[in-house]
Amino acid sequence: MEGERKGVVIKPPMEAVTSGRVFRPDSRFKYKQWLEGTIVLFFMWGLAMLCLVAAAYFNGLDPPYYPFASYLNDWFITVNVVYFIISLFWYVPMMIIIPFYVRTFEYSVSSKEGAASPEVYVRKGLLNVTKKHVPFRTVTNILSRAGPLDRLFGIGTIEIETAGFSGSPQGGRSPEEKIEGIAFYEEVRDYILQELRRFRDPYVTGTEVVRPVEKPVPQLPESLDDEMLITLRAIRDVLARIEKKMDKEDK
Repeated sequence: MEGERKGVVIKPPMEAVTSGRVFRPDSRFKYKQWLEGTIVLFFMWGLAMLCLVAAAYFNGLDPPYYPFASYLNDWFITVNVVYFIISLFWYVPMMIIIPFYVRTFEYSVSSKEGAASPEVYVRKGLLNVTKKHVPFRTVTNILSRAGPLDRLFGIGTIEIETAGFSGSPQGGRSPEEKIEGIAFYEEVRDYILQELRRFRDPYVTGTEVVRPVEKPVPQLPESLDDEMLITLRAIRDVLARIEKKMDKEDK
C-alpha cells in the first residue's frame, strides 16, 4: 500500500544491565531466614501454651470444677503433639524452600566493564520472578540497616527509597527496593551514594545537612510561567530587604 512504512523495533540493551557484575546474598542470609522461621515456630508454640493455661484457669472457675494442675497434666501432651504435627506442614517446606529462594536473589550496580550502571538492578523470586530496575535519578534516599539477627550473622540490608515510596518504615511506608543479606552492605551503600552524587548535589542521606540551592530560572521566549516566577522572586527579595531595614530601625 502507498505510504505504508515498515516499523523498526529498537530493543534497549537490557541484557547488558541484567548480566553485569552481579552479586548475591551471603550464605549466612539463609541461616538468618532459618532462624527467623524457628523463632516464629516457638513464638506460636508459646501462644498455644498461653491458651492452654487460660483454658485450665477458666475451667477451674465454673462447676464442674476441674483442678488447674490436672487440666494441664491431661492436655499438655495432646496440645503439643497436635501443634507440632500441624506446624510440620508449613515449617518443613519453608526450611527446604529457603535455600532455593535465596539463591534466586541477584543484585547489580555496575556493568560488565566495571563502570557504574545508571540504575540499581534487583532480581528475586522462585515462582513469581521479579526483576526491578531503579534508576539513580529517581532515588531520594539510601538507608543501611542491620538488626539484631543481621549483626549476629554479620550481614545487613540496603533500603532504596524513591520519590513515590520514600519514607521510613515506621511511617507506614516501605522502600522501593532492598538489597538484603550481604556482608559488605556498607561498601555497597557508599558506592551507590558516590554514584548518586554525580546526579545531584547536595544529596540527602539522612545525616547530611542540606542547604537549599536556588537555581536560575530558564528564560524561554513567551513563557508566562517563567516571568511569574521571576517576578515572585523579586517581590520576595524586596520584602526581605524591607524586613531587615525595619529590624535595624527597631534596634
